[in-house]
Amino acid sequence: MTDAPPLRLGPDTNPVIRTIAMPADTNPEGDIFGGWLMAQMDLAGASRAFDLAKGRCATVAVSEITFINPVSVGDEVSLFAEVLAVGKTSIRVAVEAWRRKRDSSEALQVTKGVFVYVAIDNDRKPRPVMG
Repeated sequence: MTDAPPLRLGPDTNPVIRTIAMPADTNPEGDIFGGWLMAQMDLAGASRAFDLAKGRCATVAVSEITFINPVSVGDEVSLFAEVLAVGKTSIRVAVEAWRRKRDSSEALQVTKGVFVYVAIDNDRKPRPVMG
């Protein structure tokens, strides 16, 4: 893979996804479930990979995921994604999630991680990212 210089993620860039955390997304303690947040991050990263590969991609790895702050019901969650590296069939994407309370303009980072996608063809076999 060829590493690309990292861009600044977070509230100073446009989010790939913006959503509201809902009661159905909570764990037994009432915080937003980490699995829901990871799914949103995967969607954001996959969107960047799909755009670059010009087609279908499959998630093959998630690494370096860190849960920094909790998310509460009603928080606006914004997801930011940046392509870090592109290989022959794979794309590595950094994803960050930030939350904003409904009564605040301040955003706070809640999660970050790296997702790896492989470009696939109609038979679900790896294909070159470019071409």
